[in-house]
Amino acid sequence: MKITFDGAARTVTGSKYLIEVNGSKLLLDCGLFQGRRADTYQRNQNFSFDPKTIDAVILSHAHIDHSGNLPNLVKNGFSGPIYATPPTATLGNIMLQDAGYIQESDIEYVNKKRARRGEPPVKPLYTVADAVKAVEQFYPINYNESFSPVPGVEVHFYEAGHILGSAAIRLDIDDKGTHKSLWFSGDIGRSDLPLINSPVLPSDVDYLLMECTYGDMEHLTVEEAFESFKVAVKKTFKRGGKVIIPAFAVGRTQEIVFFLNRLISEGEIPAIPVYVDSPLAVEASKIFRQYPEYFDAETNAFIRENHHPALDFKALTYINSVEESKALNNKHEPMVIISASGMAETGRILHHLKNNVENPRNMILIVGWQAPDTLGRRLVEGAKELRIFGQLFEVRAEVQIISGLSAHAGQDFLLKYAAAVNGRVKKIYLVHGEEDAATAFMAKLKENGIGPFEYPVLNDTVEF
Repeated sequence: MKITFDGAARTVTGSKYLIEVNGSKLLLDCGLFQGRRADTYQRNQNFSFDPKTIDAVILSHAHIDHSGNLPNLVKNGFSGPIYATPPTATLGNIMLQDAGYIQESDIEYVNKKRARRGEPPVKPLYTVADAVKAVEQFYPINYNESFSPVPGVEVHFYEAGHILGSAAIRLDIDDKGTHKSLWFSGDIGRSDLPLINSPVLPSDVDYLLMECTYGDMEHLTVEEAFESFKVAVKKTFKRGGKVIIPAFAVGRTQEIVFFLNRLISEGEIPAIPVYVDSPLAVEASKIFRQYPEYFDAETNAFIRENHHPALDFKALTYINSVEESKALNNKHEPMVIISASGMAETGRILHHLKNNVENPRNMILIVGWQAPDTLGRRLVEGAKELRIFGQLFEVRAEVQIISGLSAHAGQDFLLKYAAAVNGRVKKIYLVHGEEDAATAFMAKLKENGIGPFEYPVLNDTVEF
């Protein structure tokens, strides 16, 4: 049995791990690498293996850094099943089509610039049609339900607590008569996140593949973050400004909507207008409402007590059309605008930043991790100017960062996760984390006597 670390090794994005056993090949995740634009196209376009030889994909969740290169995999010859939980399959449908649309739009813009330089056009990584074809290969499997993607391998999904339908993946493998077990964490959520249930801890496994995105820091508790969020909204409201929130369309947007629902329902803030301005987030919110059985006890209690859904309330408007989005720029009263993308790289959030970042009454609220070389990261690092659509804008709005709203576990819970298999596990492989975070986390593992562990390099192969 071999595993090759084809993505999210010594970096956070592009989750992809190739497992070879008994002549079969399985892929855990197939995500897009996101980072410096000059690097991403070639890295995402080319696979280190022949997609035609992959027997099945097992998908942890729908976020694009875990699922976003599936259409390219299918385009290049993969024809097997893509196993995922029902919400992940449903979310994947809209997210991959949206990603295909972005690929087509971005390449159209690139080709205009190439044409001016006399350079030949390039093709998109994949198209909407490619995404539709990939979605047809989804095979939904419930939590705790056993399935066998290839002979000799039994798989179960367990709640990962990260976004709706996110899963940790356990593989029990008969490797030429020897039993071996592997647990892939996917993205590890938190025990106190709103809306969804807490992560299931791993147990009784030989090998653990686990993320370490926040291995170097602990978050505020969600309640502490909730309090900071409330203070930020109230402060901006009092000075007559807008709160602009770049947020991932799936997961983060719905959590923020739920927070605002709570604040308004409990009289903590006035019923100021709240706009969700992202077509993908609007569709994703509809999907969240299709799966109330995946909500946690707290959310269901809130719905019962307040007699309205968690993701709908009177002050909330889901924006659909471009015209409605543009009209927000002509409104000058206090409001909250939640818009994608979460790292402020593409989409309608760029227009809202362009129109609001120079007003000191406004607040730009950063509520999640920002990748290097993104507009969101520059805001976090205190940039005084931003280049948006080729034009420079001075950052006069207040920028506030609330780390406690992250859907990723902080250092303490990551330690608890690894400790759950200590004494039994033969090796812990740390993935999905930058080097500073992983180095700090490895020091903590050593300090707590947890291990052995390894931090693989991209394209490393290990044999068990």
